[in-house]
This record gives sequence, C-alpha cells and structure tokens, in this order.
Amino acid sequence: MILKQTHIVQELTGPIRLQEYGVGIFQQISTKSALKKALKKNQITVDGVVGSTATFIKGGEIIIYHVTEKDTNTRLVLTLNVIYEDEYMAVINKPAGILVSGNGFKTVANALAQNLSPSTLLDAVSPKPVHRLDYATTGLLLVGKTSSAITALNKLFEHKEITKTYYAVTIGSQIPAGVIDDAIDDKPASSSFKVVKSLKSERFSFLNLVKLNPRSGRRHQLRKHLLSIGNPILGDATYFLEGLQLKGKGLYLHAGTLEFIHPFTQEKMKIVTSLPKKFRKLFPEEGLLH
Repeated sequence: MILKQTHIVQELTGPIRLQEYGVGIFQQISTKSALKKALKKNQITVDGVVGSTATFIKGGEIIIYHVTEKDTNTRLVLTLNVIYEDEYMAVINKPAGILVSGNGFKTVANALAQNLSPSTLLDAVSPKPVHRLDYATTGLLLVGKTSSAITALNKLFEHKEITKTYYAVTIGSQIPAGVIDDAIDDKPASSSFKVVKSLKSERFSFLNLVKLNPRSGRRHQLRKHLLSIGNPILGDATYFLEGLQLKGKGLYLHAGTLEFIHPFTQEKMKIVTSLPKKFRKLFPEEGLLH
C-alpha cells in the first residue's frame, strides 16, 4: 500500500535545490543519503512532477513523499527526555552513547518524531537537531520543528546568539578560572572555564567540577582545550594523560544550559537541566549550578 506524506513549502529568500531543502521534511528522510535514495526511486513529487537532484524549490510548492507502508513500519524505539517544547522547537536531554544524527539507524534524529508532538504550523517538518553533541556527551539538544524555525535557530548559532554552558569533571589541580585560546585544526577556537568545586582524589590528585562556555564550535573543542592545559575530562577515552584514564564510566561532560531569545515569540529563554547522576555522586551538594 502506498501512503502519501505532504509538505507545503513556505516563502523562501531564494531558490534552493530539492536535494538540500528536502532533508528532514519527512520523518523517514532525515539524511542526505536517504533523500537521494527516495529521489532515485521516484518517490518524491513537486507540484505533481517527479522530483530529481536537478529540481529547484522556490516557495509555495507542494512536495509529496510516496512511501510504502513497509517503510513506515521501521522506526527507532527510544524514549527521550523532553525538557521544553512548543510549536516551533523543542529541547531534549540527550543520553550518552548515541549519535545526534548520521547515516546509522540508532540516532537521536530518528527518535525525535515519536517523542515530540507534531507542529500544527504550515511549514512543519520532521523535527531536526540544529546543532550537535558528541556521542559520549549528555545534555541539552535544541531541535527545530518547522522549516522557518530550523533556519532561524541556525542563524542564532551562526551569529553566536545562543549561549551554551557545559559542565565537566576534570582531573588534576586546576586554576580557578581562565580562557583557552588554542587553535584547533589551524582554526581559531576559544573556551572559558570556571572551577565550581574541587575535591581531593587519591588516584587523580584532584577532581574538579568545571563550568565551561565555548566561544567557538570546533569539533571536540572543550575536550581538546582541557587536555591542552593538563586537566583532561574524567572518562575521556580519546583525550587523556597517560595513566590517568578512567574506564567504564563514560565521559563526564554535560550540556547543562541553553540561553537565547526565542526567534518567534521574542521570549528570553533559559533552559537548564540537572547534572547526571554520576556527577552528583562526586559532587552531591545542591545549588552547584546556580
């Protein structure tokens, strides 16, 4: 049985190829490779005409995905903790040990639709993460639910109008606060840090609960920067000092706070999530994040 899923394109600032615009507008097409497969199978029409990689979208078109019932039965069953949700966006608490997106089946992106309420707005799409968190990192992940929201949130990130605060447990004696400006992959990178609490450790000398604010968005930036000053993150299996690696407990890095102005309601947003249980076992005092 063939089922139809419909998407109405809203006003665009300029033409864009279907192979770029179409990623994420349907639940089963969350990656570029999935979109290419659907186009190759002639499963997508634009205003009644079969779409291709040469098709351009200008605004106002009706895009239909012709999908077999068999395709809709395959989905990832994963319960996500939804921290905030409205018609435009959502914020989920990403668990450790799962990719945000990618070509694999088990990703946060593939589990979003079953955990979020569908937007009723005209440009609603399958929910899509607008930034990334590492596989081993936990914490707040911002998700767009409409085409315009995804575009607006991406612009906020591009213009550095979203403040992200992370918390990590680091190893060794660490100065109270500082800024790390070491380039990463020959590109400028900057991170600020502040030690919230320290405790003595027989194995690691000291363990520190550290508040971190990345001022740029390089891959593995915080992990690399903390290693560069001799205070690697506890549990990091990639960036560590010889003899000071904790195995089997996961990475002690958590995205704890997101702050930004809501692009549609103009409300000042501050979304906070508590530290994971393994953090609280080391630093049980309440109020450490305030």
